[in-house]
Amino acid sequence: MKALITGGTGFIGSHLADHLHSKGYELRVMVRSSSSKRNIEHLPIGYAPGDFNSVESLAEAVEGVDVIYHVAGLTAARNREEFFRGNQLATRNLLEAVSRYNPGVKRVVHVSSLAAVGPAPGPEHPADESTPLKPITAYGESKAAAEEEVHRRMHDLPLTIVRPPAVYGPRDAEILRFFAMVAKGFAPLIGFDRKVVSLVHVEDLVRGFVQAGESDRAVGETYFISSEKFYTWEEVGAVTARVFGRERARHLRVPHSVVYIAGGISGFLGRFQKKPPVFNFEKGRDITRRYWICSVEKAMQHFGYRQQMQIGHGVEQTVKWYQEHGWL
Repeated sequence: MKALITGGTGFIGSHLADHLHSKGYELRVMVRSSSSKRNIEHLPIGYAPGDFNSVESLAEAVEGVDVIYHVAGLTAARNREEFFRGNQLATRNLLEAVSRYNPGVKRVVHVSSLAAVGPAPGPEHPADESTPLKPITAYGESKAAAEEEVHRRMHDLPLTIVRPPAVYGPRDAEILRFFAMVAKGFAPLIGFDRKVVSLVHVEDLVRGFVQAGESDRAVGETYFISSEKFYTWEEVGAVTARVFGRERARHLRVPHSVVYIAGGISGFLGRFQKKPPVFNFEKGRDITRRYWICSVEKAMQHFGYRQQMQIGHGVEQTVKWYQEHGWL
């Protein structure tokens, strides 16, 4: 089986490449001139250039492969238009290229996000695949719009949508900030209410992607790929503290008002920087919600997905990787 991975040089995409290689897939990764191959240089991979702004430029990438995992997307942008260009338009152009240059493809797996659905109303009602899409940020809206592009092509391509929640694991630079604070004895917590999250280790995530991509039942379907268990950030902080050999970490609570002010300032300053800010006012809105949780029941029923990496082992493995690579 020949597989194309878009976004294959990034955090999730590189772990997906590792997993597909372990299963004997022949790999192709779409790259730009600015792409760093550091995360996948240890693998036998073919590289293909491509520009999501041009359908024709994607021909070389999509031709001749059996399955496509569309992982690439924008998670940070300066404005709404950038998000939609990097997520909705990119998905539209990729699917058009597949229809033109590889109409016999066996499967296209589109990686969306829990952000496309929005937060759950409470701990007893996690988001599932029947939950209406009510995103609360431009990023989430752009991922929802990308899903709409996929649904428009369901009649002529074998498509599957997968939605991750928050993801952690080796090579991730986002949760590193949280771990670095805990290493110093502080567990940062947003607000004074109890926040609950679905938090999936990247190895569980990519295994779920491939299970969906290999399942005949998954054609035309959407799945959450996540942890079976929900976690509070207090729990995650306590587990991380133990990994660092601490009895506990002191809670450092940041009021919502401070989060919004800091996000607004960061977003404003980001307009004058080369790279868009990861943290802005909308990200503040995101992290102040109480329940970012989703159910994996459908994935469990349709192709036997199960969470294998428990939080303690997952955090320990991730911290060890950070330390070995000089990130901590």
